[in-house]
Amino acid sequence: MLANQLSPNSRVWVYQSNRAFTANEAAFIAEKVKTFVTQWTAHKMEIAGDGALLHNRFIVLMADEAEVGVSGCSVDSSVHFIRSIGSEFNVNFFDRWCIAYLQDGDVHSCSRAAFEKLVEEGTITDETIVFNNLVATKADLETKWQVAYKDSWLKNLSASHSEFSLVL
Repeated sequence: MLANQLSPNSRVWVYQSNRAFTANEAAFIAEKVKTFVTQWTAHKMEIAGDGALLHNRFIVLMADEAEVGVSGCSVDSSVHFIRSIGSEFNVNFFDRWCIAYLQDGDVHSCSRAAFEKLVEEGTITDETIVFNNLVATKADLETKWQVAYKDSWLKNLSASHSEFSLVL
């Protein structure tokens, strides 16, 4: 889990894998994430941050910028770190149209076209929990990351399910 002592205004980056990790992979990645955030710096100053692997699929990095702001170089180092994990485990963390949702207590993901079909079939309902990986702060992560489809940006793309494909 993530550190509760960080400010609600802490910046957040959510990287979603295109597949779930095995238990062994998840343990290894979780340890790598913790190591990365303990060494994460901006202009040679330690960033007050945290990170975690959530649902065996999402790497979340968080930085409290009250003392040390996150610079371009520190963001670059985090992206390089995520890309290295992607390469090591043959996963894609940068497909922003890989949509994740909860079904029967498990996180699933699919392409936007497949998601559209699930909406049309009624598999995805207004109450289905979807993940908003565009959250920007710790407060948003805690309140707006997992939301019902009816309250998500995906639903707001279109007023009706039939128009969903036209927007995508």
